[in-house]
Amino acid sequence: MWEQSSADPPVLVLGATGRTGRRVVARLRDAGRTVRAASRSAETPFDWTDRATWAAAVDGMRALYLVAPADPEPIADFVAEARAAGVRRFVVLSGRGVHRYGMALEPSMAEAERAVREADVDWTLIRPNSFSQNFADDLYAAPLRAGLLTLPVGAVAEPFVDVEDVAEVTVALLTEEGHTHRTYELSGPRALTFAEVAAEISAVSGRPTRFEAVTAEQYVADLIAGGMPEKDARSLACVHVFLSEGHNSEPTTDVRYILGREPRDFSEYVKSVAAAGIWA
Repeated sequence: MWEQSSADPPVLVLGATGRTGRRVVARLRDAGRTVRAASRSAETPFDWTDRATWAAAVDGMRALYLVAPADPEPIADFVAEARAAGVRRFVVLSGRGVHRYGMALEPSMAEAERAVREADVDWTLIRPNSFSQNFADDLYAAPLRAGLLTLPVGAVAEPFVDVEDVAEVTVALLTEEGHTHRTYELSGPRALTFAEVAAEISAVSGRPTRFEAVTAEQYVADLIAGGMPEKDARSLACVHVFLSEGHNSEPTTDVRYILGREPRDFSEYVKSVAAAGIWA
């Protein structure tokens, strides 16, 4: 399976311009590894919907970081083509709780897990909690700047994980031995409620902001009013309702197991972001 004789097996990173992918590429290159960055806008063109781009991306590669597309349909065919081209190690970005909600909420992640499990390859799955970065560069940032974050999550606590830790774990899994056919759940060191998150951000940034729990229907209505398509709004609401049930609330020790250190605490992340003026 894995070519032990190769000191530097070349690695293909899909989604190489995305939140995790670009960090994985940077870390691999800093470590002097051979890496091919692939996406629709990266140096190696790759498009899940254009199968003509697949062969050049996987050619000569032995390890692969797989970030699933929105549509699960092409995933199994791509895994088969990558394996036929010589890729033997697959590290798959999934999500914590996928084994519970699977095709109902995240069909592509569920399909990516299934495809590599059923292929004759070395696979490792990573299932992170919600990213700390969601509060600075995603759906939560604008409401926080406006002073009010509303979500259908109630008082549930979440051990948010830093994307930097996810990327560092990914690099370890791509380049080190001992993780074949393992599934890792990646979290931060402690769980915080969304109200506690808003309070921390407010205290550090100096900008008054708070959290308010709303119903799923109110959340959907607010997203639609903000211009989001109804299908996407309802899907997002379902994800938050799942979180509200507390399935992902318990911190895990997998980051520490893989990296030999504690994961980055949310407070440390908030301080670094606030210093950059993100919530100003």
